[in-house]
Amino acid sequence: MPKVRKSYKRIKKIGKIQPIKQRGRFIPLGTYYFRHLQSGFTLLEVMIAIAIIAITLVAVFGSQSQSLSLANEAKFSTTAALLAQNKMAEFEAVNPEDLTSDSGDFGENFPDYHWNLTVSDVSFIGTDEVLDYLKRIDLSIFYGEHSQYQYSLRLYRFVPKIES
Repeated sequence: MPKVRKSYKRIKKIGKIQPIKQRGRFIPLGTYYFRHLQSGFTLLEVMIAIAIIAITLVAVFGSQSQSLSLANEAKFSTTAALLAQNKMAEFEAVNPEDLTSDSGDFGENFPDYHWNLTVSDVSFIGTDEVLDYLKRIDLSIFYGEHSQYQYSLRLYRFVPKIES
């Protein structure tokens, strides 16, 4: 039978626990003096954290306010375009000779929306000649108490001369 060699690890016996040197003085093991490891945050750390949170909240609230403003503007642009198209269709149905400047509102369905119509003759730049058969129709839609939003539409309409 082959001979098996046994290896044993040497076990070193630990003697008496020796004190360790910490910050210039000896502190025995087993006692916990953590003067240099205080729990909690310093005033500077708290101030920096609050500053970071404040900057982040200002950015978030600013973008929220801007998104609301853009949503209101988009709503006005969509509604005003449809209302202007409706008004222009009404004016095209009217006899061209009876078309005059006017203003008004859109009733209870659109309470803060107002319109203003301006009808004028067309003349070419550089000449004093006024074209009697062409009319320029400017329609403006206003929204809000102080007309903070405005939508304008211009239409040229041919008015044939009726010779009798």
